[in-house]
Amino acid sequence: MKDEFNALMHYQTWSLVPIHANRHVIGCKWVFRVKENPDGTVNRYKERLVAKGFHQQTGFDFTGTFSTVVKPVTVRTILTLAMNTIGPFNH
Repeated sequence: MKDEFNALMHYQTWSLVPIHANRHVIGCKWVFRVKENPDGTVNRYKERLVAKGFHQQTGFDFTGTFSTVVKPVTVRTILTLAMNTIGPFNH
């Protein structure tokens, strides 16, 4: 837990701010996981401090979300549509 906390502080991924009177505090929790080797032995212990984002209210705590992730299925679908639209190449 100390390593995770020190990493959060080192990379400045969060900052402590005063709470406004009309706002509520979003809590956090520690998530622990045991990483195992293929043979089932313990490789290492992993921990993360995560925000309880499910307590947030849209429009009050945040206004929108954005993710730049594109799934491979989406890329294949678009390429397939593009190829079907172009049609066969006749020379």
